[in-house]
Amino acid sequence: MKRIEEGQFQVTFLTLRQYPEEFFKYFPMSITSFDTLILLVGKYIQKQNTNMRISINPEERLTVTIRYLATGTNFTALHFEFLVGVSTISRIVLETCDVIWQILQPIEMAAPTTQDLLEISNGYFKTSKFPICVGAVDGKHIRVECPKNSGTLYYNYKQYYSLIRMAVCDSNYFFRIIDVGSYGKESDCNIFKISSFGKKLYSNQINFPPDNNLPGDDFGEPQPFVIVGDEAFALHNNLLRPFPGRSLNDQRRIFNYRLSRARQTIECSFGILSQKWRTNESHSHIVSINEATENNPAPLFLDLQEKYCGEEILSLTLIQALNLIEQSVSYAIFGKL
Repeated sequence: MKRIEEGQFQVTFLTLRQYPEEFFKYFPMSITSFDTLILLVGKYIQKQNTNMRISINPEERLTVTIRYLATGTNFTALHFEFLVGVSTISRIVLETCDVIWQILQPIEMAAPTTQDLLEISNGYFKTSKFPICVGAVDGKHIRVECPKNSGTLYYNYKQYYSLIRMAVCDSNYFFRIIDVGSYGKESDCNIFKISSFGKKLYSNQINFPPDNNLPGDDFGEPQPFVIVGDEAFALHNNLLRPFPGRSLNDQRRIFNYRLSRARQTIECSFGILSQKWRTNESHSHIVSINEATENNPAPLFLDLQEKYCGEEILSLTLIQALNLIEQSVSYAIFGKL
């Protein structure tokens, strides 16, 4: 009964709904996005009341999960905030994140059409002057506590234990492909090669648009559409990396500059994600490998779902605001790795 009368959800939720800006700061998402999310996932996280206790309603379960993802705080702190047991909070977060993945993944990461990829390519050419590019790829370490009996599997070159999130984004800083769970000691190149998308890419099974002429070269040889990465990735007909070395001629130097501008979108995407959802910060400690793999896709979909509702103007980074105001948003997505 104490939770029902004095818990953080009961005290603040209805009050915050009267102040959209404060609501956004707390969650962080708009009221419309929260309500839309409840409509999508509510029935899957609803629990039945019993003779012994009243169940935690879907709105509160979602609030607990979002607060965990947004703040990166530990379950003990959430226990004192919401007056819910630590083990219950752990179960709520894992279950809700799993439902978010199951429900939003087909909606926000549906397979793209050829026209979708062409629109992504147009976006890259508009923002970075790099043609026929349909994505930028990179990996990000997620700090974890050392799992038992794991040896050095999760120990990375930065000298801490981690999992790796591999992702591809578009010119609008939206993630289009994600893969979470690889060992921290692995290189980006190896992780990408053994991922489902990487295997398809290197075996030429991805349905890229037909080869196209470069801008201003209508009579030249058509070139394949590509994804761009850094020096860690292996060259492929559909994956480009910078020319190595420092003594480069003007053509190669300009090429590297343009490629770097296109590839910068994936770095910005990780930065925006970490700023909005604190569980994605590199210094965050995650209790277990299970939490890392279950929770980390969820903020990606929440971010996409929030942008889909179009109301996150209330609180944005400069990059996000300019992106939303100046560019049309493409929701063509490759799909989960």
